[in-house]
Amino acid sequence: MSPALHPELDLTISRIIKAPRSVVWKAWTTPASFEQWWVPAPARCKVMKMDLRAGGALVTHFSEDGGDFLPHMTGCFLAVDALERLVFTNALVEGWRPAEQPFVSMTALITLKDHPLGTDYAAHVMHRNPADKDRHQELGFYDGWGTVTEQLAALAERRTQEVQA
Repeated sequence: MSPALHPELDLTISRIIKAPRSVVWKAWTTPASFEQWWVPAPARCKVMKMDLRAGGALVTHFSEDGGDFLPHMTGCFLAVDALERLVFTNALVEGWRPAEQPFVSMTALITLKDHPLGTDYAAHVMHRNPADKDRHQELGFYDGWGTVTEQLAALAERRTQEVQA
């Protein structure tokens, strides 16, 4: 099930990644790979917990300028459909327990579909209300999610080229 786009509440970003879905999926679901692209460089990411099941935790920390790692995101997977879809939210934590009120409450639907050039990748980020959507956009949604999507694509495409070489 994919929810319809609600322009007043949702932000989206998509691109074609020139790599098979299996490579993109692995970059999303392997903590060591996820850490390489999840935050815009030169910031660094550390996966504290990634429990790939409905109700499982997704917890990341980040470091800017080589400083200490600080909390970045604490969330919960709502759905994990191998090679096709990941759904997570920061409104809940592991075990579907309510989270502390996040700065911007959101649920993200990540979809991967076959494309003649590789993978059709899409992130559909849903917000509780227009104010959260606007705040997320003002904080740089398109720059941030655009950058990490580019970093994901670069990692997946590089890995695909290495296998082909």
